[in-house]
Amino acid sequence: MSTPDFANALIPWFEREARALPWREPETSAWAVLVSEFMLQQTQVDRVLPRWEEWMRRWPTPSALAREEPGEAVRAWDRLGYPRRALWLHRAAVEIAERHDDVVPSDVERLLELTGIGPYTARAVAAFAYGGRHPVVDTNTRRVLARAVHGVAAAGMPSPADLDDMEALLPDDRAAAARFNAAAMELGAIVCTARAPRCGECPIADLCEWRGAGYPDNAPEKRPRQAKFAGSDRQVRGRIMALLRGSAEPVTPERALAAAAEGGVRDPAQPRRAYESLLADGLVVEHEGRSALP
Repeated sequence: MSTPDFANALIPWFEREARALPWREPETSAWAVLVSEFMLQQTQVDRVLPRWEEWMRRWPTPSALAREEPGEAVRAWDRLGYPRRALWLHRAAVEIAERHDDVVPSDVERLLELTGIGPYTARAVAAFAYGGRHPVVDTNTRRVLARAVHGVAAAGMPSPADLDDMEALLPDDRAAAARFNAAAMELGAIVCTARAPRCGECPIADLCEWRGAGYPDNAPEKRPRQAKFAGSDRQVRGRIMALLRGSAEPVTPERALAAAAEGGVRDPAQPRRAYESLLADGLVVEHEGRSALP
């Protein structure tokens, strides 16, 4: 498979079939792209859309968010999950406002210096907000690469080889490279899906090594699945967070522990364990014997 073949098939398909997502609009600011990348981590697009739209109306710039208390970011995060992302995004907003004159950096190394931004997010912002030529590889892209390039049913654990694979396929032109990154990601999200790939609709089906080999059942060993949410510490933590998001005033720790136990727990120590973990994460603070968002 050659780079031009892959790009020439995939980019026109993306132009026709890509979902109309607001953070993909040409006028979207780098800050808006950054917010979308934070929110989309391990979270479905349909859950992110309303939160992103509300967030951008309320905080259209990093400094607008930086002026708020961190707890307001956590409150606005609502039930997106992994609420530490909201704290990290708030800290990143403060850093952008104070160190970068309220402008999201375009350089990957400068982006990596911001709180909560790892290698994927840094490259994604540099590519999608600024048109930089960087390989951007998420879970969906890795699956496309595994199947189309390597003839393997599913990707294994992430490795530097994923970036090497994507780098080898990127067009030289910066704009085309950014579109190609987005197109590969979109293909994995809506066509080359994990459980039911729609190969008959795939623009690179004729180039796909996995299809050409007859769809072998050769996926690497799967990672252990995350424990069920029901009854987990994550669920108990969520009950405490829901109470604090909905409370205009701080509550007693006892009230927080009672909320944690509502609906049942696996063991009597679970509410206290969940509460203390939220304190350790900075998602709950205590002041004068009361508990609140930071």
